[in-house]
Formats: sequence, structure tokens, C-alpha cells
Amino acid sequence: MTVLRDALRRELRTRRRAIPAAERIAAADALAARLFALPFFPASGYVAGYWAMDGEIGLHSWQLRLPPGLVYCLPVLAEDETLRFAPWRPGDELVTNRYGIPEPDIDPRSGLSAQELSLIAVPLVGFDPRGHRLGMGGGWYDRTLAFRHRQAPPPYLVGVGFDAQRVDDVDAQAWDVALDAVCTAQATLIPSHPLPETRE
Repeated sequence: MTVLRDALRRELRTRRRAIPAAERIAAADALAARLFALPFFPASGYVAGYWAMDGEIGLHSWQLRLPPGLVYCLPVLAEDETLRFAPWRPGDELVTNRYGIPEPDIDPRSGLSAQELSLIAVPLVGFDPRGHRLGMGGGWYDRTLAFRHRQAPPPYLVGVGFDAQRVDDVDAQAWDVALDAVCTAQATLIPSHPLPETRE
């Protein structure tokens, strides 16, 4: 099972990296429009993206067009193997984490928890029509967002990528956190999985 998922990751990452630069730029603009059109897109609060690497779709167009009531954040690796989130604007200081990914130069303990965010744009390697996400395999987002197995949004979780990353089935596991939507340049998918009730 893990072997099959790893093979699928390799195939989809190769497919993603093969997308031409001009198509990537156009896709980032189209993606921003789709994110803003989501029925649950927040009017205020914190929203999180990521620093695009390894052919991931860029979020710069979305970030630069956010309305004044929204604060853009980037993930920061914490010692407990989960993500925290820190506000970031172009020009703010960045450092490189253990994976070579730039992140805000803060003490992770001072970052925001995922529960404090309104919406998170989640990177993905692949996705299927049921809103299941195939990530890089490190489990960072699944550990960080595990509370969503028992709690309704916010934050809303939106997978973002290219249409080329869509597959029939990612062979979701029990620990995988389902997405509330997936946006690509060409389509918005809002899966029909039921959301759990919020517990007091």
C-alpha cells in the first residue's frame, strides 16, 4: 500500500514538474480567482498558504490580491512535528528549514495554531474526486490538522494544484484529513463528504 502510494507520488511529482512555465504563471492567476470564489471564503482573519517548491502551483497572485481584512501566513516547522503559522509579506525575513523550504524567521512557539486560521491552502501531490489528498509523505499537515477529524471548520482546508495532479483514487488512509475543496486553474471541486459536528 505504502509502496503504491510512493510510486504514485513519484509519477505525479514528475508530471507536475513537467508543466511549462507560461502555463504555471497563468494557472496561478486562475487559481487565485477560484479561491476568492469559494462559497466559504472568509472576509477577515488569518489565511495560510505555502512557499511553492518542486513544481507546486504558486500562491503569489492570491496573496497579493487578498482584501485588507485578511492576513497571509506561511507555515513554520515546530519541534513537536506539527506546523505553526506566521504572518508574512514580501520583504519580510525568511530562513530555510530542514527541508530547504523558506519560512518566516520566528520562534515556532510564537506562531499561530491551525485552529486560529480561517482558511488554509494546502499543497498536494495528488487528489481524487472525494477530496482526498496525497501529500509528500511526511505527515506534517495530517498531524497539524488531525483535529479536523472531530471538528467542523474553520479552518477550511482547500487543496490547491494543477489538473494534472488529479487521479481516480489516492488510496486514502485513516489518518488522512479530507479537504473541504480542491481548486485548480480549471476547476473547483467541493466533495460531498459529510462534515463532523463541532464538539463543545
